[in-house]
Amino acid sequence: MKVILEYISLFLLAIYSYIEELIKLCMPVKRKSVSGDIVLITGSGHGIGRLTALEFAKLQSILILWDINKDGIEETAEECRKLGAKTFTFVVDCSKRNEIYAAAEEVKTTIGDVDILINNAGVVFGVEFLELQDHQIEKTFDVNILAHFWITKSFLPAMMKKNYGHIATVASVCGHVGLTYLVDYCASKFGAVGFHECLTVELASLGKDGIKTSCLCPVFVNTGFVQNPSTRIWPVLKPEYVAKTFVDGILTNKKMILVPSSVKTYLILSKFLPQRVISKINKMQDVQFYTKFRSGTKMD
Repeated sequence: MKVILEYISLFLLAIYSYIEELIKLCMPVKRKSVSGDIVLITGSGHGIGRLTALEFAKLQSILILWDINKDGIEETAEECRKLGAKTFTFVVDCSKRNEIYAAAEEVKTTIGDVDILINNAGVVFGVEFLELQDHQIEKTFDVNILAHFWITKSFLPAMMKKNYGHIATVASVCGHVGLTYLVDYCASKFGAVGFHECLTVELASLGKDGIKTSCLCPVFVNTGFVQNPSTRIWPVLKPEYVAKTFVDGILTNKKMILVPSSVKTYLILSKFLPQRVISKINKMQDVQFYTKFRSGTKMD
């Protein structure tokens, strides 16, 4: 009898949640203030990382920029300062755990506790699986997922003590679906999505409801990171649009930020469609891109 009652309550909760979501669609979404919050963004010397920093600069957050490219983060910092944001820069190789821990300690002792952590740094090689060098595979996982562990371990304790903060993970639609010539990249992004989901569940189970989490999963973004991307089905996104959508998702405490939102429909269908249909869709996409590591990469 107890089990039956639990299932009934679960069913009622589901109905209530759907009604609540429908009501929210008709109401303006409340955005939290991040003015004065300390925001750390990895990989902020270019692309989405830089544009995300500029969005937070407009909101008068205090910015801490990490990147392996000194010139890149200095350029980002200069733009942020022009917008009136207090900005600090650190040259950090996110593939090296010791550098991460050292930089994190310097941040905590010289600036303060991080309120919003954005794990954005990433690498992609875009080559056939058997052409991947061992060091390339290791680099992909070191930056795209293991760095998330080392950085989050560094700043999460202070958030938990205050029960306040936000951890944002930049993943990809490649963290939900596999694509040819991106075996290592997709695997690392699957790990990033899993990191976000598991951390979210664990924080909730520990009663740390003041610490929010978000995960950004866009399709191809024309940032120069992957050059000249094209696809017949998914749009190629402008980085400015992705960054604004990302920051808006953080301000509204959105858990999973799929860009465009229509990707959600594809992900749901992919769980039910026969494999041969999924394979046909993948061929129809005719995804192509170029990277500095491979010229003329075609995925079909």
